[in-house]
Amino acid sequence: MTRTSLAIFLAASMMATAGCASKNYVKQQTTPLINKTNELADLTAKNTKEIKDVDARAQAGIQAVQAKAADVDQKAQAAGQTAASAQQTADAANTRVGVLTNTVANLDNYHSVSEASAKFGFNKDVLTPQAKEDLDKLAAGIASTKGYLITVEGGTDSTGPADYNYDLSQRRANAVIQYLASKYSVPAHKIYIIGLGKDKPVESNKTAQGRRENRRVDVHLMSNTQGSDQSTPTTAGQSNPSSM
Repeated sequence: MTRTSLAIFLAASMMATAGCASKNYVKQQTTPLINKTNELADLTAKNTKEIKDVDARAQAGIQAVQAKAADVDQKAQAAGQTAASAQQTADAANTRVGVLTNTVANLDNYHSVSEASAKFGFNKDVLTPQAKEDLDKLAAGIASTKGYLITVEGGTDSTGPADYNYDLSQRRANAVIQYLASKYSVPAHKIYIIGLGKDKPVESNKTAQGRRENRRVDVHLMSNTQGSDQSTPTTAGQSNPSSM
């Protein structure tokens, strides 16, 4: 081999060795960078996902708070409406009480249009069929009576303690009121109730017949209208004095 050929061979070998060494160096230097870049990409994707999850939870929380706020607002409005309605009811009740107070104060200005007596059994506060019939007769004149008022006076015989008889007379009067209110829609402020117990007997309590007559509720349909008929009031429930 000539010196020239040897020189060329050696030069080529050195160049090949240098090329391989450069590739390995580049590979060694770039591989960590590539791995780091991949790690950063994975971390970015993870952070992006977590941010989206947090945002979704935040939006859900905001919507839940808004829904609760709307519900609270609706309940507050309903409570306000209920309070306003209660106030209107109270005002109306106060007005009716005022009217009733004035009416009772001026009771002397009323005259009787018709009257009825509801009789009760011994120690009873339940209306009998006869008592209901008598009340129906009186109630028939309510619609045609202007400025009317109904007085209800409950009574008992003399049997038993006074306190018990007062309570019994009140229960009997209440039975009459409930009947008139439920069947004829008579409002409470149109009724003036008196529980008399045994204090106002219509007959002597010394006889059985007298005691039967005293177990009663007297009902008067009154009017303060001067144009109403002021002749002797019509009476129901007097044709059967032995009724219980």
